[in-house]
Amino acid sequence: MKPRRSVLAVPGSSQKMIAKAKGLPVDAVFLDLEDAVAPDAKAGARANIVAALNEPGWGEQLRVVRVNDWTTEWTYADVISVVDGAGSVIDAILLPKVTDAGQVRALDLLLTQLEKSAGLEVGRIGIEPQIENALGLRNIDEIATASPRVQTLVFGPADFMASINMRTLTVGEQPEGYDVGDAYHHILMTILLTARAHGLQAIDGPYLAVRDVDGFRRAAARTAALGFDGKWVLHPAQIDAANEIFSPRQADYDKAEDILAAYAFHTSTAGGARGAVMLGDEMIDEASAKMAQVIADKGRAAGLTRTTNGRIGL
Repeated sequence: MKPRRSVLAVPGSSQKMIAKAKGLPVDAVFLDLEDAVAPDAKAGARANIVAALNEPGWGEQLRVVRVNDWTTEWTYADVISVVDGAGSVIDAILLPKVTDAGQVRALDLLLTQLEKSAGLEVGRIGIEPQIENALGLRNIDEIATASPRVQTLVFGPADFMASINMRTLTVGEQPEGYDVGDAYHHILMTILLTARAHGLQAIDGPYLAVRDVDGFRRAAARTAALGFDGKWVLHPAQIDAANEIFSPRQADYDKAEDILAAYAFHTSTAGGARGAVMLGDEMIDEASAKMAQVIADKGRAAGLTRTTNGRIGL
């Protein structure tokens, strides 16, 4: 899959913000029809999104639309409007507040009908379920496997915090009184482990204090350290930080490529067909190569190039 280090949220009701998003260095943009759009503005936002997606000027960003959740009266019209109008250029539909697999299957069936009707390849539009409440987290394995269209699992922290009665009003920060560890660790690890078990990406949600870049960095660094693939950004000031934090450091990328080169050589007949070898002061083996492959893949996807000469060890 393409990288999703930075995922920019853009209100579908703002033509100005949509136009600006086209030139920003983000991996993905989602045009929002849900929380960022007032009820009376939703029909107009659908038209804005369709028009914008069909306009030139988009770069390599993934283009995603967040529709309203299935408990509202807007979901079916959201999906029909944007797919009928711009289905050939939409990469995925972001489905919020998912609580069970049936909601994902319902979206899959509707997308299939729309793709057939429009002459599009069936299955080309992905689904990104957003986990935003306790029930969704308990049903996450069924949600993740409900459709082959599922590409990512996305954490929605604000609604989730409300759903479990967490005592805080600051989205992205630790609740007052929780002074040891990370109050979100179980939630984040459940999402991450489920994503990895089923070959999906795991995306962290927003940090709402948009002018506090240091706070954003702290929050992003925690989920990047766990292994998340990216994080939502709400403001251009957060973009560079997200792209940096969710990309390997150059030194780590170089080391990963060195490990892969050394392991490939020494396990070959020409290299002695050995299963373990010293690379500098460190022994590397098959497990080392698997770890290195993760870093190398992320670095290549981020456009990094190797700066070392390719040590092959002893």
